Amino acid sequence: MKQMRNKFVCGIALAAAFVMAGSVGAADRGRDGEVKLIYWQAPSTMNPYLSGGGKELEASSVVIEGLARYDPDGNLVPWLVDEIPTVANGGVSNDLMSITWKLSEGLKWSDGSAVTSADVSFTYDYCTHADTGCTQSNYYNDIASIDTPDARTIKINFTVPKPFPYAPFVGQNAPIIQKAQFEGCVGAKAHECTDQNFYPIGTGGFKVKDFKPNDVIIFEANEHYRVAGKPAFQTVVFKGGGDAVSSARSVLETGEFDYAWNLQVAPEILTEMEKKGKGKVISAFGTYVERLMVNFTNPDPALGENRSEYMDGKNPHPFLTDYAVRRALSLAIDRQILVDAGYGAAGRVACNVVEGPAIYRSSANDSCANQDIAEANRLLDEAGWVRGSDGVRAKDGVRISILYQTSTNAVRQDTQAFIKEMWKQIGVETELRNLSASVFFGGDPASPDTYQKFYTDIEMYTNGFSGTDPETYMANWTCSEMAQKANTWGGGNMPRWCNSDYDKLSAEMAETAPLEDRIRLVKTMNDMLMQDYVMIPLIYRGSVSGKANSLGGVWMNGWDAETWNIADWHRK
Repeated sequence: MKQMRNKFVCGIALAAAFVMAGSVGAADRGRDGEVKLIYWQAPSTMNPYLSGGGKELEASSVVIEGLARYDPDGNLVPWLVDEIPTVANGGVSNDLMSITWKLSEGLKWSDGSAVTSADVSFTYDYCTHADTGCTQSNYYNDIASIDTPDARTIKINFTVPKPFPYAPFVGQNAPIIQKAQFEGCVGAKAHECTDQNFYPIGTGGFKVKDFKPNDVIIFEANEHYRVAGKPAFQTVVFKGGGDAVSSARSVLETGEFDYAWNLQVAPEILTEMEKKGKGKVISAFGTYVERLMVNFTNPDPALGENRSEYMDGKNPHPFLTDYAVRRALSLAIDRQILVDAGYGAAGRVACNVVEGPAIYRSSANDSCANQDIAEANRLLDEAGWVRGSDGVRAKDGVRISILYQTSTNAVRQDTQAFIKEMWKQIGVETELRNLSASVFFGGDPASPDTYQKFYTDIEMYTNGFSGTDPETYMANWTCSEMAQKANTWGGGNMPRWCNSDYDKLSAEMAETAPLEDRIRLVKTMNDMLMQDYVMIPLIYRGSVSGKANSLGGVWMNGWDAETWNIADWHRK
């Protein structure tokens, strides 16, 4: 074990205090009436531990919160505590084996009961239970135990020194849930607790009044919220459904809604809409990389329950386990065309799964920006994949015929169409499939159409990580994180790729302090994923949303949920 005494390096700025926008107690709570948000990818649950979809994280952030959050500059800021624990203030032990948080005094749940350390400890038990199928379990890696010596103190003990101990109970991915509400919902019962999953009791500025999955959520002001005079709105209407273009129009042109999330719309269309004078397009770059995930397992429906299961490597994909095929698929893509057609200034060519923060970006894969059809064809020829009379390559009776799925929106469908034509040039047949985002990113373990199940050959989506440290994010692709039947498809490793060397690097990062060494490890792990074509990056994507000109207090955030400070939103 490395000596880490006095070598604590976070790699992010820590704020000693955080003052919310607006004046405390200046006016009555709920004074501004109603605010209407449209999230065309409608949430299917209010429990972020049972779905990894961004829409669920956004919706749940209105209600349930972590001990700390990230501001739009990537700074870690106190939320349910008065200060961030560090080595300097004694909150992080000198050997980096523990971190101690102190809840702010007088915190209440929205039902009026006290928030205690037992709620925090229970959240860990809930997510880490083997049968829960928790989608955020990687945020709780390397925890040995949690001590709660009193009602406000939480001491997290780690199995290894943790130079970045801020994953558990921090940010949108790892909020605190109420023990009293969820204690009957641990393990296999987690998905059965409909009332709890739809109506979580929280500490945020709002509470759930009505939840219609895949449709609409009505929130009302939390009368027990810790900040006097906030939130300014009494009601939040959180509407789902439709598409990105109509969502944009409802804010920028008609003024029907106040906020529209995730506007995956051609930039020239947004520019024209903005000219109507009703609203403004806002954006922020964080950690989102749109990419193709490659299935290393066999998704053949004939396999029944063994479909897309790893089975100790004994269920390989019939052609995507061939390195030449995976590399050829990447070489055939002109990423700049995808950026120009669908993203404009809100997109950049991506050659890595970690494009932000910039200090972690590897330059080793930059050649991916250059399409090379000739080299792709050469690789496939050399590997013995021969074009048939229909132009599709085959080998030993196996055709390179890809079922390529993603969620439904105009930009993603355009991207699919472009890539299909690019792959046709190298003898690859492609069938396109798109699914409602509510289903694709939903948390229903019975559905065959979720991105976690991955019952196709290629799937396209993006996700990122809270904050500015990629440790937990990179742990997604360790062997133990494979999404599979045994963990109710709750892991983050969708490709079902397993590499012991990668696992060792992930474990090393968990106990490495110096920032320069953490940067080296992230780049090395990123390069392993990229150069084995476990996934094929396409676009470094900024978050793009629309805001009504009459809506104040919005602070766009690329490092946390866009709803992170909704309690500060107000009518101008």
